[in-house]
Amino acid sequence: MSSGNGGCPNHILLLALIFALNFTFLSGLPTLSESGRRRRLFSVNDSGGHLDDTVRADPLDGLKKYRGGYDVTNKHYWSSTAFTGFPGYILAAIWLFSGVGYGGFLLVRMACCNGRKKANIRLPCSNNCHLWPLLFAVFFTVLAVLGCGLVLGGNAKFHSTANTVIDIIIDTADEASDTIYTTTGAMKEMSTSLGRVTGNSQATRFLTSTSERLDKQADDIHRQAAKNRRLIDKGIKIVYIVTTVAISLTLTTVLALLALGVLKFQRIARILIVLCWIFTVICWLFFGIYLFLQNFAGDTCTALKGFQEDPYNNSLSSILPCDELLSAKSVLSDVSAEIYDMVNEVNLNISTSYGSFVQICNPFSPPPSHDYQPWDCPPSSIPIGNIPRMLRLLVCPDDAGGETCNGGILVAANEYYTVEAYTTSIQRLLDVYPGMESLVECQTVKDAFGEILESHCGPLKRYVRIVWASAAFLSIVMAALVLVWTVGAAHSLRRHSGGSVKPQDGGRPSETIESGVTKDETFEGSEYH
Repeated sequence: MSSGNGGCPNHILLLALIFALNFTFLSGLPTLSESGRRRRLFSVNDSGGHLDDTVRADPLDGLKKYRGGYDVTNKHYWSSTAFTGFPGYILAAIWLFSGVGYGGFLLVRMACCNGRKKANIRLPCSNNCHLWPLLFAVFFTVLAVLGCGLVLGGNAKFHSTANTVIDIIIDTADEASDTIYTTTGAMKEMSTSLGRVTGNSQATRFLTSTSERLDKQADDIHRQAAKNRRLIDKGIKIVYIVTTVAISLTLTTVLALLALGVLKFQRIARILIVLCWIFTVICWLFFGIYLFLQNFAGDTCTALKGFQEDPYNNSLSSILPCDELLSAKSVLSDVSAEIYDMVNEVNLNISTSYGSFVQICNPFSPPPSHDYQPWDCPPSSIPIGNIPRMLRLLVCPDDAGGETCNGGILVAANEYYTVEAYTTSIQRLLDVYPGMESLVECQTVKDAFGEILESHCGPLKRYVRIVWASAAFLSIVMAALVLVWTVGAAHSLRRHSGGSVKPQDGGRPSETIESGVTKDETFEGSEYH
């Protein structure tokens, strides 16, 4: 009888200690910040070949080819990827300098010709002469409105999809830290329970120090996730707001220019032409920026696909260091094997001492897999977490007194409370075991990235392609529209700078105008208000 009473609690105690002591190996894992400094790049395989398309000219390195692969922590990756939008940047610069040059030419011309009046001969102009510029202006204005709508719609869709992708990634990191917090909570409870019955033993010190180290790692993951969420959200929001505001102002300006041009408010119209010129520069810049974002989105989706194939050799492990959790994976496997062996040993001890009237549920499958599957236990078996309840029905601690024992087997109070504390704590650890297994196997990240690849990568690349293509279309239309209005304004200014002489028509005497315009003017020959 004594061997049975002592053997069962001691074996369960040993089972708990093995689980607790094995977790101390996790304390040797590097933190996220350490792993970030030693992460391996996904883009380079063992043969040195690139699996992605990140070999690009790097302006920070004299336009030499960047060959470092997809690495969001490398400034050379960012500079080489941002440089892919150079067609938009160059066109924006050309348009800007051409506008500045033309404006300077007009200022010099005005300064040189100031005070010099030149009589110009007004040639007769047919109705078509005035109608065609107006038709071109209306036509390009309609196209500009269409282009603005495409950019605004695509930008809104891109912003929404990008936010969804970022939320999935950051929530995955938060879920990882929550899993660690849940595990350390169980370990702390186990340490507290053990401390009540054994005092400040080696096991309690191990549990306390290990839980503190794991808490620090979870804090680091949570802190980095929160920081990255703020930075990325801020960046995406800035791009979205700037694009929306600029394109909305462009839309307003081109409509106002058409209205004021037709109504012959030419001085205000000239100011709007200058604004349209500036907005055209901005549209070219948007074309380059979103072309860069499309390449970045493509790189990211390619990296996510590579992560699905090999999560242990990928720069995306900055979110979760899967490569450095390999050691924890072996520890977790050892823990499951030890628990399996110890539960079998306890059951053998119970069978030897008391017969097979009751067995403890072994939550792990036989070797070599040792899968966690508590649902496969026989219906008559007792889960480890129910052992305290069964003990209360069968035995009593020797400090309980005869009034509360009700005929149960009297056992040492220390052994009774030790078994009760450990079995409860072990069950809590077993409850979080699936989460820890998923974390160590990087299944959490695989599932999250799989969702992004399946549901969001396609729309993300499609919407950013719509934005840059629409921005390019809008830029071309704006350039044509500005040229139409600029030519019209220059022609009008040339016709009415100084005096003008109208030739005789049908034998009528000519009229000389000192300043101003005649009443026959329409689209180009209108009076400047």
